[in-house]
Amino acid sequence: MFRDADRSGILLATAALLGFGLAVLYSAGQTDVPTVAAHLWERQLVFLVAGVVLGALAARLSPRVYEWATPAIYGAAVLLLGLTLVVGTGAGTAAGTKSWIEIGGLRVGQPSELAKLAVILMLARHLGARREPPATLWQLVPAGVIVGVPFLLVGLQPDLGSALVFIGIFFAMLFWAGVNPWVLLLVASPLLSLLFAFSTLSWGLWFVVLTVVLLRIRPYVLEGMTVWLTNAGTGVMALWLWNRLAPYQQNRLLSFMNPEVDPRATGWHIIQSKVAIGSGGLLGKGFTQGTQKRLAFLPEQATDFIYSVVGEELGFLGVLVSLLLFAALLTLLVRLARRTSDPFGSLVVFGIAGMLFTHVIENVGMTVGLMPITGIPLPFFSYGGSFLLICLVALGIVLRIGRESQRAGYGD
Repeated sequence: MFRDADRSGILLATAALLGFGLAVLYSAGQTDVPTVAAHLWERQLVFLVAGVVLGALAARLSPRVYEWATPAIYGAAVLLLGLTLVVGTGAGTAAGTKSWIEIGGLRVGQPSELAKLAVILMLARHLGARREPPATLWQLVPAGVIVGVPFLLVGLQPDLGSALVFIGIFFAMLFWAGVNPWVLLLVASPLLSLLFAFSTLSWGLWFVVLTVVLLRIRPYVLEGMTVWLTNAGTGVMALWLWNRLAPYQQNRLLSFMNPEVDPRATGWHIIQSKVAIGSGGLLGKGFTQGTQKRLAFLPEQATDFIYSVVGEELGFLGVLVSLLLFAALLTLLVRLARRTSDPFGSLVVFGIAGMLFTHVIENVGMTVGLMPITGIPLPFFSYGGSFLLICLVALGIVLRIGRESQRAGYGD
């Protein structure tokens, strides 16, 4: 069953990450030249206190209440995303987007963060109500619509980083619901076609592999033809989709492939991030002593690239400790999801783990040049009230699901 030690482990891992993150955020503001990051840790502390309160309140509500309220939560999130496209504003490196709701000149939050939790709840409600996991592509259409609507609305802001998180949540929860991995591959195939379409050779090889997979698993003829034609259409539309990206998004992708093409503009972020992390060595330059950060060479050191501060000042040891803390939290969440017999609760916990995992992979990957720069926050580290509040509320829900599992006496 969900033991008290597991609950304590989640609380300790979360508290350690919050403390670590707040300390690094404080250090990010210690520079030799004036920056906006100087006092962000104080604002983050206020968000942290508010998040703890909201998380504690969330932990008092039964999972059945969340399941009952899920359609309303999801509907409100979608409406807010639609409103954001009309009156939303941008900020920081995403100044050209419409991601924030602003009232009286004060940014009050990013609806996309609420939408992530809403999608997790809605998917859990839908998939948990099924007696058997979806076995065909057509049976996955409702789940696709649940994720697809907020994915498109966030993509139109445009916020590529957050849009990719919805994809991560989608595949994580379908996997946990028991969907056949081969079916998941077919669902993901248009995305793979899009990636491979920028090289004729790679796209051709991928089409051969896709054809072999279709022949092997033998889906319904209409489903197979739909997958094949969708992949072909995606490849043909790759150029059109590229032109639909905002200029700064195109530049980020180009810089990801070769930062040296424009080292003083689009490639500056990743070059400075790599220099900062690489210069940290084994033990780092010391807390608050990172030179790339202090001289303000490292851009967005309090948000997108806060993990570069960890690497520069605390070195490989600090990077390792932070990753181990994330791994511990994610492991405990997966263990809780496995031990929870209630389908809705199990899917919610695994979906939250999938959301956090996607954020960590995207953020850490972009700071070391393994992924394009998408402007995604690192959980518990990056400055940002909306995401921190949602993370703490989500963990409050997790703790309540664990408590319910313990009361019900669910076994290992």
